[in-house]
Amino acid sequence: MLHAIGLVELNSIAKGIEVTDVMLKTADVTLLTSKTICPGKYIVMVGGEIAAVNQSVSVGAEAGGFLMVDKFVLPNIHPSVLPAISGVTNVDKRQAIGVVETYSVAACIEAADAAVKAANVTLIRVHMAFGIGGKCYFVASGDVADIQTAVDVGTQSAGAKGLLVYSMVVPRPHPDLWQQLI
Repeated sequence: MLHAIGLVELNSIAKGIEVTDVMLKTADVTLLTSKTICPGKYIVMVGGEIAAVNQSVSVGAEAGGFLMVDKFVLPNIHPSVLPAISGVTNVDKRQAIGVVETYSVAACIEAADAAVKAANVTLIRVHMAFGIGGKCYFVASGDVADIQTAVDVGTQSAGAKGLLVYSMVVPRPHPDLWQQLI
């Protein structure tokens, strides 16, 4: 079980590869992903014990320098976040949906984690910057009041970093929209 995850997002692919190596050599962490995202950005996500993830991300951010876009460390990550990133969340009931869109992957994952910790919602997906100009968004489902709370918390999280694009709630999504989202 991962106690924490951390991510460093960079504006350079070459620097991202270099930062990956530095982060892995700095602390006893597990590499969760190290890859390119649109538009020519790079993300490095690691997991492990909280102190090790903190150390790895801190050194990675320092090594990234002016090419770093964003970063985070999420201690005690909500168990629904990684499945939503992987796109393997099962949803059996159509309910209200909420979407929070950000300018960075790191801000979005942080916002999604905060949202699902704040309200009884299902995190359906976290779409990370592939084919959407480097932006990221998450989709959550639940009762209208819970979705509104989750979206408000996610909006505050991303907004505090100045990386919020837009957020919204759809109380009764059309069945075709629902199928498209899950």
